[in-house]
Amino acid sequence: MTLIALIDGAGGGVHSLLAREVLQKAASERGTSLSLEIVEPGTLPRIPKDAGSDTLLLVSNNHDWQSDHVKSFKGQLQRLTFEELFKKPSAIIFSGDGENGPVENPTEKTAGSDQFHPDVKDANRSLKIVGVTSCPTGIAHTFMAAEGLTEAAKALGHEIRVETQGSVGAGTPLTAAEIAAADLVIIAADREVDRTRFAGKRVYSCPTKPAINNGEALIKKAIESAEVQKQKAVQDGESSESSETAGGVYKHLMTGVSFMLPFVVAGGLLIALSFAIGGVGVTSQEGTFANALFVIGSKGGFALMVPALAGFIAYSIADRPGIAPGMIGGLLSQNIGAGFIGGIFAGFIAGYSVRLAIKWIKLPKSLQGLMPVLVLPLIATLITGLLMMFAIGTPVAALLNFLTEWLKGLQGTNAYLLGAIIGGMMAVDMGGPVNKAAYATSVALISSGVYGPIAATMIAGMTPPMALALAAWIFPNRFTTDERSSKVSTFILGLAFISEGSIPFAARDPFRVIPALVVGSAVAGAVALGLGTGLRAPHGGIFLAFIPGVVINYVGYFAALIIGTIVTTIVLGLLKQPMVAAEKKA
Repeated sequence: MTLIALIDGAGGGVHSLLAREVLQKAASERGTSLSLEIVEPGTLPRIPKDAGSDTLLLVSNNHDWQSDHVKSFKGQLQRLTFEELFKKPSAIIFSGDGENGPVENPTEKTAGSDQFHPDVKDANRSLKIVGVTSCPTGIAHTFMAAEGLTEAAKALGHEIRVETQGSVGAGTPLTAAEIAAADLVIIAADREVDRTRFAGKRVYSCPTKPAINNGEALIKKAIESAEVQKQKAVQDGESSESSETAGGVYKHLMTGVSFMLPFVVAGGLLIALSFAIGGVGVTSQEGTFANALFVIGSKGGFALMVPALAGFIAYSIADRPGIAPGMIGGLLSQNIGAGFIGGIFAGFIAGYSVRLAIKWIKLPKSLQGLMPVLVLPLIATLITGLLMMFAIGTPVAALLNFLTEWLKGLQGTNAYLLGAIIGGMMAVDMGGPVNKAAYATSVALISSGVYGPIAATMIAGMTPPMALALAAWIFPNRFTTDERSSKVSTFILGLAFISEGSIPFAARDPFRVIPALVVGSAVAGAVALGLGTGLRAPHGGIFLAFIPGVVINYVGYFAALIIGTIVTTIVLGLLKQPMVAAEKKA
Protein backbone atom coordinates (compact mmCIF):
# COMPACT_ATOMS: atom_id res chain seq x y z
CA MET A 1 0.00 0.00 0.00
CA THR A 2 1.21 3.50 -0.88
CA LEU A 3 0.47 6.57 1.18
CA ILE A 4 -0.33 9.51 -1.12
CA ALA A 5 0.21 12.72 0.86
CA LEU A 6 -1.01 16.09 -0.40
CA ILE A 7 0.18 19.08 1.65
CA ASP A 8 -1.63 22.40 1.34
CA GLY A 9 1.01 24.90 0.23
CA ALA A 10 -1.21 27.81 1.30
CA GLY A 11 -0.67 26.91 4.95
CA GLY A 12 2.66 28.72 5.05
CA GLY A 13 5.99 27.72 3.52
CA VAL A 14 7.70 26.70 6.73
CA HIS A 15 4.82 24.44 7.79
CA SER A 16 4.62 22.76 4.41
CA LEU A 17 8.32 21.94 4.54
CA LEU A 18 8.07 20.73 8.13
CA ALA A 19 5.13 18.51 7.20
CA ARG A 20 7.13 17.02 4.34
CA GLU A 21 10.04 16.20 6.66
CA VAL A 22 7.76 14.64 9.27
CA LEU A 23 5.99 12.47 6.69
CA GLN A 24 9.19 11.30 5.04
CA LYS A 25 10.68 10.33 8.39
CA ALA A 26 7.53 8.53 9.54
CA ALA A 27 7.18 6.63 6.25
CA SER A 28 10.82 5.57 6.40
CA GLU A 29 10.46 4.30 9.96
CA ARG A 30 7.33 2.29 9.06
CA GLY A 31 8.67 1.02 5.74
CA THR A 32 5.69 2.50 3.90
CA SER A 33 5.85 3.67 0.30
CA LEU A 34 5.22 7.42 0.14
CA SER A 35 4.10 9.65 -2.73
CA LEU A 36 4.21 13.26 -1.53
CA GLU A 37 3.31 16.60 -3.10
CA ILE A 38 3.10 20.16 -1.77
CA VAL A 39 0.13 21.62 -3.64
CA GLU A 40 0.62 25.33 -4.27
CA PRO A 41 -2.45 27.63 -4.47
CA GLY A 42 -4.07 27.54 -7.90
CA THR A 43 -2.63 24.15 -8.90
CA LEU A 44 -4.23 20.71 -9.00
CA PRO A 45 -2.75 17.70 -7.19
CA ARG A 46 -1.36 14.78 -9.20
CA ILE A 47 -2.96 11.52 -8.04
CA PRO A 48 -1.88 8.24 -9.71
CA LYS A 49 -4.67 6.63 -11.76
CA ASP A 50 -4.17 3.24 -10.10
CA ALA A 51 -4.42 4.66 -6.58
CA GLY A 52 -7.75 3.08 -5.71
CA SER A 53 -6.29 0.76 -3.07
CA ASP A 54 -3.99 3.35 -1.55
CA THR A 55 -4.50 5.81 1.29
CA LEU A 56 -4.82 9.51 0.47
CA LEU A 57 -3.73 11.92 3.22
CA LEU A 58 -4.72 15.60 3.06
CA VAL A 59 -2.67 17.89 5.30
CA SER A 60 -4.35 21.28 5.58
CA ASN A 61 -5.93 23.60 8.10
CA ASN A 62 -8.75 24.29 5.66
CA HIS A 63 -11.23 21.41 5.88
CA ASP A 64 -12.79 22.43 2.55
CA TRP A 65 -9.46 22.13 0.76
CA GLN A 66 -9.97 19.58 -2.01
CA SER A 67 -10.28 19.25 -5.78
CA ASP A 68 -12.34 17.18 -8.19
CA HIS A 69 -9.57 14.59 -8.13
CA VAL A 70 -9.88 14.27 -4.35
CA LYS A 71 -13.67 14.06 -4.47
CA SER A 72 -13.51 11.16 -6.90
CA PHE A 73 -10.81 9.29 -5.01
CA LYS A 74 -11.98 5.72 -4.27
CA GLY A 75 -9.40 4.69 -1.68
CA GLN A 76 -9.07 5.42 2.01
CA LEU A 77 -9.07 9.15 2.80
CA GLN A 78 -7.58 10.85 5.84
CA ARG A 79 -7.56 14.53 6.81
CA LEU A 80 -5.12 16.11 9.25
CA THR A 81 -4.31 19.64 10.33
CA PHE A 82 -0.65 20.61 10.48
CA GLU A 83 -0.65 20.42 14.26
CA GLU A 84 -2.21 16.96 14.29
CA LEU A 85 0.49 15.80 11.90
CA PHE A 86 3.31 17.31 13.97
CA LYS A 87 2.00 15.85 17.22
CA LYS A 88 1.42 12.16 16.37
CA PRO A 89 2.41 11.29 12.80
CA SER A 90 3.05 7.58 13.20
CA ALA A 91 -0.03 6.83 15.31
CA ILE A 92 -2.54 8.66 13.12
CA ILE A 93 -1.26 8.52 9.56
CA PHE A 94 -0.62 4.80 9.34
CA SER A 95 -3.60 3.52 11.29
CA GLY A 96 -4.89 1.79 8.12
CA ASP A 97 -7.96 0.39 9.81
CA GLY A 98 -10.67 2.47 8.19
CA GLU A 99 -12.95 1.62 5.32
CA ASN A 100 -13.06 3.54 2.06
CA GLY A 101 -13.93 7.15 2.61
CA PRO A 102 -12.91 9.59 5.35
CA VAL A 103 -11.11 8.13 8.34
CA GLU A 104 -12.45 9.28 11.70
CA ASN A 105 -9.60 11.09 13.44
CA PRO A 106 -10.14 11.12 17.19
CA THR A 107 -8.00 14.22 17.53
CA GLU A 108 -9.76 16.24 14.85
CA LYS A 109 -12.43 17.76 17.08
CA THR A 110 -10.94 21.06 18.07
CA ALA A 111 -7.33 21.93 17.45
CA GLY A 112 -5.91 23.55 20.53
CA SER A 113 -8.79 22.57 22.79
CA ASP A 114 -8.61 20.20 25.73
CA GLN A 115 -9.90 17.37 23.51
CA PHE A 116 -7.08 17.90 21.05
CA HIS A 117 -4.31 16.94 23.46
CA PRO A 118 -5.96 15.84 26.67
CA ASP A 119 -2.64 15.11 28.33
CA VAL A 120 -1.06 18.54 27.80
CA LYS A 121 -2.65 19.91 30.98
CA ASP A 122 -1.79 16.80 32.99
CA ALA A 123 0.23 18.08 35.94
CA ASN A 124 2.21 14.83 36.08
CA ARG A 125 3.23 14.82 32.43
CA SER A 126 6.65 16.08 31.35
CA LEU A 127 6.21 18.56 28.50
CA LYS A 128 8.57 19.69 25.79
CA ILE A 129 8.59 23.48 25.98
CA VAL A 130 10.28 26.04 23.75
CA GLY A 131 10.56 29.67 24.76
CA VAL A 132 11.58 33.05 23.40
CA THR A 133 12.68 35.96 25.59
CA SER A 134 13.29 39.53 24.49
CA CYS A 135 13.31 43.07 25.88
CA PRO A 136 13.71 46.52 24.27
CA THR A 137 17.45 46.81 24.93
CA GLY A 138 18.12 43.08 24.61
CA ILE A 139 20.55 43.01 27.51
CA ALA A 140 19.45 42.13 31.03
CA HIS A 141 15.75 41.23 31.09
CA THR A 142 16.18 39.00 28.04
CA PHE A 143 18.68 36.70 29.74
CA MET A 144 17.19 36.90 33.24
CA ALA A 145 13.83 35.79 31.84
CA ALA A 146 15.51 32.92 29.99
CA GLU A 147 17.25 31.82 33.17
CA GLY A 148 14.01 32.03 35.12
CA LEU A 149 12.17 29.87 32.59
CA THR A 150 14.98 27.32 32.40
CA GLU A 151 15.27 26.86 36.16
CA ALA A 152 11.49 26.73 36.62
CA ALA A 153 11.03 24.11 33.90
CA LYS A 154 13.69 21.90 35.44
CA ALA A 155 12.07 22.24 38.86
CA LEU A 156 8.71 21.20 37.40
CA GLY A 157 10.17 18.28 35.45
CA HIS A 158 9.71 19.70 31.95
CA GLU A 159 12.17 19.88 29.05
CA ILE A 160 12.80 23.40 27.77
CA ARG A 161 14.86 25.24 25.15
CA VAL A 162 14.88 29.03 25.24
CA GLU A 163 15.86 31.35 22.41
CA THR A 164 17.17 34.71 23.65
CA GLN A 165 16.54 37.55 21.20
CA GLY A 166 19.17 39.88 22.61
CA SER A 167 20.89 42.99 21.38
CA VAL A 168 23.00 41.03 18.87
CA GLY A 169 20.20 38.87 17.48
CA ALA A 170 18.87 35.46 18.38
CA GLY A 171 21.05 33.47 20.75
CA THR A 172 20.70 29.68 20.64
CA PRO A 173 17.97 29.94 17.96
CA LEU A 174 15.24 27.31 18.00
CA THR A 175 15.35 24.77 15.19
CA ALA A 176 12.36 23.76 13.10
CA ALA A 177 12.52 20.26 14.58
CA GLU A 178 12.42 21.60 18.15
CA ILE A 179 9.41 23.76 17.36
CA ALA A 180 7.63 20.88 15.66
CA ALA A 181 8.18 18.61 18.68
CA ALA A 182 7.17 21.19 21.28
CA ASP A 183 4.02 20.79 23.36
CA LEU A 184 4.03 24.44 24.43
CA VAL A 185 5.57 27.75 23.36
CA ILE A 186 6.19 30.49 25.94
CA ILE A 187 7.05 33.99 24.73
CA ALA A 188 8.28 36.22 27.56
CA ALA A 189 8.96 39.53 25.84
CA ASP A 190 8.53 43.26 26.33
CA ARG A 191 8.50 43.85 22.59
CA GLU A 192 6.80 42.17 19.67
CA VAL A 193 8.19 38.78 18.63
CA ASP A 194 7.52 37.21 15.24
CA ARG A 195 5.21 34.23 15.82
CA THR A 196 4.74 32.95 12.28
CA ARG A 197 6.98 29.92 12.86
CA PHE A 198 4.78 28.88 15.81
CA ALA A 199 1.59 28.61 13.75
CA GLY A 200 -0.44 25.65 14.95
CA LYS A 201 1.36 25.43 18.31
CA ARG A 202 -0.04 26.22 21.75
CA VAL A 203 1.45 29.66 22.53
CA TYR A 204 1.39 31.74 25.70
CA SER A 205 2.73 35.30 25.67
CA CYS A 206 3.58 37.60 28.58
CA PRO A 207 6.12 40.29 29.61
CA THR A 208 9.56 39.28 30.90
CA LYS A 209 8.80 40.11 34.53
CA PRO A 210 6.68 37.01 35.33
CA ALA A 211 9.50 34.82 34.02
CA ILE A 212 12.04 36.65 36.18
CA ASN A 213 9.98 36.81 39.37
CA ASN A 214 8.19 33.45 39.38
CA GLY A 215 8.96 31.18 36.46
CA GLU A 216 7.17 28.17 37.93
CA ALA A 217 3.88 30.06 38.27
CA LEU A 218 4.29 31.34 34.71
CA ILE A 219 4.78 27.85 33.26
CA LYS A 220 1.77 26.50 35.16
CA LYS A 221 -0.36 29.38 33.90
CA ALA A 222 0.94 28.88 30.35
CA ILE A 223 -0.02 25.20 30.43
CA GLU A 224 -3.55 26.16 31.44
CA SER A 225 -4.06 29.27 29.31
CA ALA A 226 -2.02 28.84 26.12
CA GLU A 227 -3.95 29.21 22.88
CA VAL A 228 -3.25 27.74 19.46
CA GLN A 229 -1.46 30.24 17.25
CA LYS A 230 -3.34 31.05 14.05
CA GLN A 231 -2.15 28.80 11.25
CA LYS A 232 -2.09 31.48 8.58
CA ALA A 233 1.03 33.56 8.85
CA VAL A 234 0.61 37.15 9.98
CA GLN A 235 3.03 38.09 7.22
CA ASP A 236 0.11 37.75 4.78
CA GLY A 237 -1.30 40.91 6.28
CA GLU A 238 -3.41 39.47 9.05
CA SER A 239 -2.96 40.41 12.66
CA SER A 240 -4.50 38.50 15.50
CA GLU A 241 -6.63 40.17 18.11
CA SER A 242 -4.99 38.08 20.81
CA SER A 243 -1.60 39.57 20.09
CA GLU A 244 -3.13 43.02 20.43
CA THR A 245 -4.55 42.34 23.86
CA ALA A 246 -1.36 40.64 24.98
CA GLY A 247 0.91 43.39 23.70
CA GLY A 248 -0.99 46.62 24.01
CA VAL A 249 0.31 50.13 23.49
CA TYR A 250 3.30 49.63 25.79
CA LYS A 251 4.66 46.63 23.90
CA HIS A 252 4.22 48.36 20.53
CA LEU A 253 6.06 51.44 21.79
CA MET A 254 8.87 49.36 23.30
CA THR A 255 9.29 47.46 20.04
CA GLY A 256 9.84 50.75 18.26
CA VAL A 257 12.28 51.94 20.92
CA SER A 258 14.28 48.71 20.77
CA PHE A 259 14.80 49.04 17.01
CA MET A 260 15.55 52.76 17.34
CA LEU A 261 18.30 52.32 19.94
CA PRO A 262 21.11 51.21 17.56
CA PHE A 263 20.57 54.33 15.45
CA VAL A 264 20.78 56.53 18.56
CA VAL A 265 23.89 54.79 19.86
CA ALA A 266 25.77 54.83 16.55
CA GLY A 267 24.74 58.37 15.66
CA GLY A 268 25.36 59.80 19.13
CA LEU A 269 28.82 58.27 19.54
CA LEU A 270 29.94 59.35 16.06
CA ILE A 271 28.77 62.92 16.69
CA ALA A 272 30.56 62.92 20.05
CA LEU A 273 33.78 61.68 18.44
CA SER A 274 33.51 64.33 15.73
CA PHE A 275 33.37 67.09 18.37
CA ALA A 276 36.25 65.50 20.28
CA ILE A 277 38.44 65.53 17.15
CA GLY A 278 37.30 68.70 15.39
CA GLY A 279 36.06 70.87 18.24
CA VAL A 280 32.92 73.01 18.25
CA GLY A 281 33.50 74.15 14.66
CA VAL A 282 33.36 70.64 13.21
CA THR A 283 30.17 71.36 11.27
CA SER A 284 31.97 73.85 9.01
CA GLN A 285 35.12 71.76 8.46
CA GLU A 286 33.99 70.18 5.20
CA GLY A 287 36.25 67.49 3.77
CA THR A 288 37.86 66.62 7.11
CA PHE A 289 37.66 63.30 8.93
CA ALA A 290 35.94 64.92 11.90
CA ASN A 291 33.28 66.47 9.67
CA ALA A 292 32.73 63.11 7.96
CA LEU A 293 32.04 61.53 11.35
CA PHE A 294 29.58 64.31 12.14
CA VAL A 295 27.74 63.89 8.84
CA ILE A 296 27.52 60.10 9.24
CA GLY A 297 26.20 60.45 12.77
CA SER A 298 23.77 63.33 12.22
CA LYS A 299 22.62 62.88 8.62
CA GLY A 300 22.78 59.09 8.77
CA GLY A 301 22.18 57.67 12.24
CA PHE A 302 20.08 60.45 13.76
CA ALA A 303 18.12 61.01 10.54
CA LEU A 304 16.83 57.43 10.72
CA MET A 305 15.93 57.45 14.42
CA VAL A 306 12.35 58.67 14.10
CA PRO A 307 11.57 56.64 10.94
CA ALA A 308 12.86 53.51 12.69
CA LEU A 309 10.77 54.28 15.79
CA ALA A 310 7.60 54.81 13.76
CA GLY A 311 8.22 51.95 11.36
CA PHE A 312 8.69 49.33 14.04
CA ILE A 313 5.80 50.55 16.16
CA ALA A 314 3.69 49.91 13.06
CA TYR A 315 5.46 46.57 12.54
CA SER A 316 4.55 45.52 16.08
CA ILE A 317 0.89 46.32 15.41
CA ALA A 318 0.46 45.05 11.84
CA ASP A 319 3.59 43.04 11.03
CA ARG A 320 5.51 43.66 7.80
CA PRO A 321 2.78 45.57 5.92
CA GLY A 322 3.08 48.27 8.58
CA ILE A 323 6.81 48.96 8.16
CA ALA A 324 6.69 51.09 4.98
CA PRO A 325 3.82 53.41 5.98
CA GLY A 326 5.25 53.70 9.48
CA MET A 327 8.73 54.68 8.31
CA ILE A 328 7.34 57.09 5.72
CA GLY A 329 5.20 58.70 8.41
CA GLY A 330 8.24 58.90 10.70
CA LEU A 331 10.30 60.58 8.00
CA LEU A 332 7.52 63.10 7.40
CA SER A 333 7.42 63.77 11.14
CA GLN A 334 11.17 64.39 11.12
CA ASN A 335 10.95 66.73 8.14
CA ILE A 336 8.10 68.87 9.51
CA GLY A 337 9.69 69.19 12.95
CA ALA A 338 7.32 66.92 14.88
CA GLY A 339 10.25 64.74 15.95
CA PHE A 340 9.86 61.63 18.05
CA ILE A 341 6.41 62.58 19.37
CA GLY A 342 5.12 62.83 15.82
CA GLY A 343 6.94 59.59 15.02
CA ILE A 344 5.03 57.81 17.77
CA PHE A 345 1.75 59.12 16.37
CA ALA A 346 2.79 58.09 12.85
CA GLY A 347 3.68 54.57 13.96
CA PHE A 348 0.36 53.95 15.66
CA ILE A 349 -1.64 55.54 12.84
CA ALA A 350 0.17 53.43 10.24
CA GLY A 351 -0.19 50.21 12.19
CA TYR A 352 -3.88 50.60 12.90
CA SER A 353 -4.55 51.84 9.36
CA VAL A 354 -3.20 48.51 8.11
CA ARG A 355 -5.36 46.66 10.63
CA LEU A 356 -8.49 48.51 9.52
CA ALA A 357 -7.66 47.98 5.85
CA ILE A 358 -7.32 44.23 6.46
CA LYS A 359 -10.68 44.21 8.20
CA TRP A 360 -12.64 46.22 5.64
CA ILE A 361 -11.02 45.45 2.28
CA LYS A 362 -11.83 42.03 0.85
CA LEU A 363 -10.25 41.10 -2.48
CA PRO A 364 -10.96 38.02 -4.60
CA LYS A 365 -8.78 35.06 -3.74
CA SER A 366 -6.81 35.46 -6.95
CA LEU A 367 -5.82 39.02 -5.95
CA GLN A 368 -5.07 38.45 -2.27
CA GLY A 369 -1.34 38.38 -2.99
CA LEU A 370 -1.55 42.11 -3.73
CA MET A 371 -2.72 42.97 -0.21
CA PRO A 372 0.62 42.96 1.69
CA VAL A 373 2.77 44.39 -1.13
CA LEU A 374 0.46 46.93 -2.77
CA VAL A 375 -2.94 47.59 -1.22
CA LEU A 376 -2.04 47.76 2.48
CA PRO A 377 1.16 49.89 2.18
CA LEU A 378 -0.52 52.26 -0.28
CA ILE A 379 -3.67 52.88 1.76
CA ALA A 380 -1.88 53.06 5.12
CA THR A 381 0.80 55.40 3.74
CA LEU A 382 -1.86 57.66 2.27
CA ILE A 383 -3.80 57.83 5.55
CA THR A 384 -0.67 58.31 7.68
CA GLY A 385 0.89 60.88 5.37
CA LEU A 386 -2.22 63.02 5.03
CA LEU A 387 -2.88 63.02 8.77
CA MET A 388 0.73 63.94 9.51
CA MET A 389 0.78 66.72 6.91
CA PHE A 390 -2.61 68.33 7.58
CA ALA A 391 -3.75 67.36 11.07
CA ILE A 392 -1.13 66.10 13.50
CA GLY A 393 2.25 67.36 12.31
CA THR A 394 1.92 71.10 12.96
CA PRO A 395 0.52 71.01 16.53
CA VAL A 396 2.91 68.23 17.53
CA ALA A 397 5.85 70.18 16.09
CA ALA A 398 4.80 73.20 18.17
CA LEU A 399 4.52 71.02 21.27
CA LEU A 400 7.94 69.46 20.69
CA ASN A 401 9.53 72.86 20.11
CA PHE A 402 8.04 74.17 23.37
CA LEU A 403 9.19 71.06 25.26
CA THR A 404 12.69 71.28 23.79
CA GLU A 405 13.14 74.95 24.64
CA TRP A 406 11.74 74.42 28.14
CA LEU A 407 14.10 71.53 28.85
CA LYS A 408 17.10 73.41 27.47
CA GLY A 409 16.25 76.41 29.63
CA LEU A 410 15.74 74.50 32.86
CA GLN A 411 17.63 76.04 35.76
CA GLY A 412 17.52 76.02 39.53
CA THR A 413 14.57 74.39 41.27
CA ASN A 414 12.86 73.21 38.07
CA ALA A 415 15.94 71.31 36.92
CA TYR A 416 16.37 69.61 40.30
CA LEU A 417 12.66 68.71 40.39
CA LEU A 418 12.61 67.17 36.90
CA GLY A 419 15.82 65.27 37.63
CA ALA A 420 14.32 63.89 40.83
CA ILE A 421 11.19 62.73 38.98
CA ILE A 422 13.21 61.03 36.25
CA GLY A 423 15.52 59.43 38.81
CA GLY A 424 12.67 58.14 40.93
CA MET A 425 10.94 56.64 37.90
CA MET A 426 14.10 54.72 37.02
CA ALA A 427 14.15 52.99 40.42
CA VAL A 428 10.45 52.26 40.94
CA ASP A 429 10.34 49.05 38.93
CA MET A 430 13.88 48.64 37.50
CA GLY A 431 13.24 47.68 33.91
CA GLY A 432 9.44 47.72 34.13
CA PRO A 433 6.97 50.03 32.37
CA VAL A 434 7.70 53.12 34.52
CA ASN A 435 11.46 52.69 34.12
CA LYS A 436 11.13 52.14 30.37
CA ALA A 437 8.83 55.16 29.95
CA ALA A 438 11.45 57.46 31.49
CA TYR A 439 14.24 55.86 29.48
CA ALA A 440 12.38 55.89 26.14
CA THR A 441 11.47 59.57 26.50
CA SER A 442 15.02 60.54 27.44
CA VAL A 443 16.47 58.59 24.51
CA ALA A 444 14.06 60.18 22.05
CA LEU A 445 14.96 63.69 23.27
CA ILE A 446 18.55 63.15 22.14
CA SER A 447 17.39 63.61 18.54
CA SER A 448 16.17 67.10 19.50
CA GLY A 449 19.53 68.03 21.00
CA VAL A 450 18.35 67.69 24.61
CA TYR A 451 21.05 65.72 26.47
CA GLY A 452 20.17 66.39 30.12
CA PRO A 453 17.33 63.89 30.72
CA ILE A 454 19.34 60.93 29.42
CA ALA A 455 22.16 61.83 31.83
CA ALA A 456 19.74 61.86 34.77
CA THR A 457 18.20 58.62 33.51
CA MET A 458 21.48 56.76 33.14
CA ILE A 459 23.02 57.90 36.42
CA ALA A 460 19.80 57.14 38.31
CA GLY A 461 19.75 53.69 36.72
CA MET A 462 23.35 52.99 37.72
CA THR A 463 22.82 54.01 41.34
CA PRO A 464 20.60 51.13 42.65
CA PRO A 465 22.88 48.15 41.89
CA MET A 466 26.02 50.04 42.92
CA ALA A 467 24.44 51.12 46.21
CA LEU A 468 23.11 47.64 46.98
CA ALA A 469 26.54 46.16 46.41
CA LEU A 470 28.11 48.82 48.64
CA ALA A 471 25.48 48.29 51.34
CA ALA A 472 26.04 44.52 51.26
CA TRP A 473 29.73 45.22 51.95
CA ILE A 474 29.18 47.84 54.70
CA PHE A 475 26.14 46.19 56.35
CA PRO A 476 26.70 42.46 55.75
CA ASN A 477 24.39 41.39 58.58
CA ARG A 478 21.43 42.90 56.69
CA PHE A 479 21.82 40.69 53.60
CA THR A 480 21.60 36.97 52.83
CA THR A 481 24.60 34.86 51.91
CA ASP A 482 23.52 34.82 48.25
CA GLU A 483 23.12 38.59 48.21
CA ARG A 484 26.54 39.15 49.74
CA SER A 485 28.20 36.74 47.32
CA SER A 486 26.69 38.57 44.34
CA LYS A 487 27.76 42.07 45.39
CA VAL A 488 30.75 42.25 43.02
CA SER A 489 28.77 41.22 39.94
CA THR A 490 25.91 43.54 40.96
CA PHE A 491 28.32 46.47 41.27
CA ILE A 492 29.78 45.77 37.81
CA LEU A 493 26.28 45.60 36.33
CA GLY A 494 25.58 48.99 37.86
CA LEU A 495 28.71 50.48 36.30
CA ALA A 496 27.46 49.25 32.93
CA PHE A 497 23.98 50.80 33.46
CA ILE A 498 22.20 47.47 33.92
CA SER A 499 19.72 48.16 36.71
CA GLU A 500 18.32 44.63 36.72
CA GLY A 501 21.06 43.47 39.08
CA SER A 502 18.93 45.09 41.79
CA ILE A 503 15.87 42.93 41.16
CA PRO A 504 16.83 39.93 43.38
CA PHE A 505 17.49 42.29 46.31
CA ALA A 506 14.22 44.17 45.79
CA ALA A 507 12.19 40.98 45.29
CA ARG A 508 13.26 39.57 48.68
CA ASP A 509 12.61 42.74 50.69
CA PRO A 510 10.59 45.14 48.50
CA PHE A 511 9.08 47.36 51.23
CA ARG A 512 12.50 48.43 52.48
CA VAL A 513 14.71 48.16 49.39
CA ILE A 514 12.53 49.88 46.77
CA PRO A 515 11.88 53.09 48.81
CA ALA A 516 15.61 53.37 49.50
CA LEU A 517 16.43 52.96 45.81
CA VAL A 518 13.81 55.52 44.77
CA VAL A 519 15.17 58.10 47.24
CA GLY A 520 18.78 57.61 46.14
CA SER A 521 18.01 57.60 42.42
CA ALA A 522 15.87 60.73 42.78
CA VAL A 523 18.81 62.47 44.45
CA ALA A 524 21.16 61.28 41.69
CA GLY A 525 18.83 62.52 38.96
CA ALA A 526 18.30 65.86 40.69
CA VAL A 527 22.04 66.47 41.09
CA ALA A 528 22.70 65.46 37.46
CA LEU A 529 20.18 67.87 35.94
CA GLY A 530 20.79 70.57 38.54
CA LEU A 531 24.50 70.68 37.67
CA GLY A 532 23.83 70.72 33.93
CA THR A 533 25.08 67.22 33.14
CA GLY A 534 24.41 65.76 29.70
CA LEU A 535 25.16 62.65 27.63
CA ARG A 536 25.24 62.26 23.86
CA ALA A 537 24.72 58.47 23.95
CA PRO A 538 21.85 56.44 25.44
CA HIS A 539 23.72 53.49 26.92
CA GLY A 540 27.12 52.44 28.21
CA GLY A 541 27.26 53.56 31.83
CA ILE A 542 30.63 54.51 33.26
CA PHE A 543 32.40 53.44 30.08
CA LEU A 544 31.03 56.48 28.23
CA ALA A 545 33.29 58.63 30.40
CA PHE A 546 36.29 57.26 28.49
CA ILE A 547 34.96 58.36 25.08
CA PRO A 548 35.85 62.00 24.40
CA GLY A 549 32.91 64.32 23.82
CA VAL A 550 30.15 62.03 25.09
CA VAL A 551 29.86 63.37 28.65
CA ILE A 552 28.84 67.00 29.12
CA ASN A 553 30.16 68.19 32.52
CA TYR A 554 32.27 65.43 34.06
CA VAL A 555 32.04 67.03 37.51
CA GLY A 556 28.25 66.84 37.48
CA TYR A 557 28.34 63.28 36.12
CA PHE A 558 30.55 61.84 38.85
CA ALA A 559 29.08 64.03 41.59
CA ALA A 560 25.56 62.79 40.82
CA LEU A 561 26.70 59.16 40.66
CA ILE A 562 28.67 59.27 43.91
CA ILE A 563 26.11 61.29 45.88
CA GLY A 564 23.22 59.14 44.68
CA THR A 565 25.06 55.92 45.56
CA ILE A 566 26.00 57.16 49.03
CA VAL A 567 22.47 58.40 49.81
CA THR A 568 20.96 55.08 48.69
CA THR A 569 23.46 53.13 50.79
CA ILE A 570 22.70 55.19 53.91
CA VAL A 571 18.92 54.80 53.48
CA LEU A 572 19.35 51.05 52.95
CA GLY A 573 21.34 50.86 56.17
CA LEU A 574 18.60 52.73 58.03
CA LEU A 575 15.65 50.78 56.64
CA LYS A 576 16.97 47.23 56.48
CA GLN A 577 17.09 45.37 59.78
CA PRO A 578 19.79 42.91 60.93
CA MET A 579 18.85 39.38 59.93
CA VAL A 580 18.55 36.31 62.12
CA ALA A 581 20.83 33.37 61.40
CA ALA A 582 18.19 31.40 59.48
CA GLU A 583 17.48 34.31 57.15
CA LYS A 584 21.15 34.90 56.41
CA LYS A 585 21.43 31.43 54.90
CA ALA A 586 18.33 31.89 52.75
